[in-house]
Amino acid sequence: MLAQLPAAFRDLQLPLRLKLWDGKQIDLGPKPRVTLVVKDPALVMQLAHPSLDALGAAYVEGRVDLEGPIEEAIEVGDALSTALLGDESTSTELYTVHDKGSDAAAISYHYDLSNEFYRLWLDRDMVYSCAYFETGQEDLDQAQQAKLRHLCRKLRLQPGDRLLDVGCGWGGLARFAAREFDVEVYGITLSKAQLELGLQRVAEEGLSERVTLELLDYRDLPQDGRFDKVVSVGMFEHVGHANLLLYCERLFGAVRPGGLVMNHGITSRFTDGRPVARGAGEFIDRYVFPQGELPHLVTIAKAISEAGLEVVDVESLRLHYARTLQLWSQGLERQLQAAAQWVPEKSLRIWRLYLAGCAYGFQHGWMNLHQILAVKPYADGHHDLPWSRADLYR
Repeated sequence: MLAQLPAAFRDLQLPLRLKLWDGKQIDLGPKPRVTLVVKDPALVMQLAHPSLDALGAAYVEGRVDLEGPIEEAIEVGDALSTALLGDESTSTELYTVHDKGSDAAAISYHYDLSNEFYRLWLDRDMVYSCAYFETGQEDLDQAQQAKLRHLCRKLRLQPGDRLLDVGCGWGGLARFAAREFDVEVYGITLSKAQLELGLQRVAEEGLSERVTLELLDYRDLPQDGRFDKVVSVGMFEHVGHANLLLYCERLFGAVRPGGLVMNHGITSRFTDGRPVARGAGEFIDRYVFPQGELPHLVTIAKAISEAGLEVVDVESLRLHYARTLQLWSQGLERQLQAAAQWVPEKSLRIWRLYLAGCAYGFQHGWMNLHQILAVKPYADGHHDLPWSRADLYR
């Protein structure tokens, strides 16, 4: 049977079984943990060059099926790709033109999929960003509440502060800040589905007088320094390299002198911002986050500084996001039957690969996540931040 496969496959020792369209089975190593059900005979020879993009696309398009735990399928797929392609980075830059129309369409593609689908595997507040594990033993709800509190503490929120939430999602952070820190929040999003549910939850919690959520592009933010604090969580990945400085300038113009700006988002492993190797970045761009671009920490810090803000604190949460994604993936796997009622089969395949694959990628350092706190200094250069971080952990 091995004669049917590319020669490169014959010496592999992977816990992988191939189940061919004619019913024959081929084990590529002892004790297979994952079975790749090949439906398309033409795919066999293409597997001689198994980029992660090609493997993922074959599953999404229904040319193969997977049997076995999704996290093990990701691990075996990466091992297969590494064995035949090596670990070199051959990815090219995916920089694209970002305008209001294309950005709105990209946001709608990802976030307007189905509120009910997201509800199945997110926490109770539907916080769709990296959680914060103070001990590593927290469940998803606890870790997301800890993340919201961590952000608010870093921003040194005080009663009566005016907080701008850029990319507010379903409003979890906005409601938390208003409820727990007694601030006024203005949140913006480009997702109509998120806004609808966000407004509903604001009203249900009796927070309508303190939380305002609207559809608005960050390029249209008021530039009169009306906000005391600004927070942007999981949003700048959609801005694009070409617009990073403009994005930071809009945040600078929105916050008052002495105000704080928190940017929380995924950052690239590579200083030039190219996607991770062997096609993983291309898969995400094609199927998950159209037009998404990840700057390196150096790149976003440069844009923040050039806009006139001063970076005062940086924290990496890479392993926190690996754990978050693992919990999301496990939650979705437990709800596959229910999820199939809310999204098409192709979308469900995409999301199974995306969540489990990103958990694996963050665990192995393919990308990072950084919280970057910046301040808009007063005219004489001073600011009001404490001398130490001690207040964050009281």
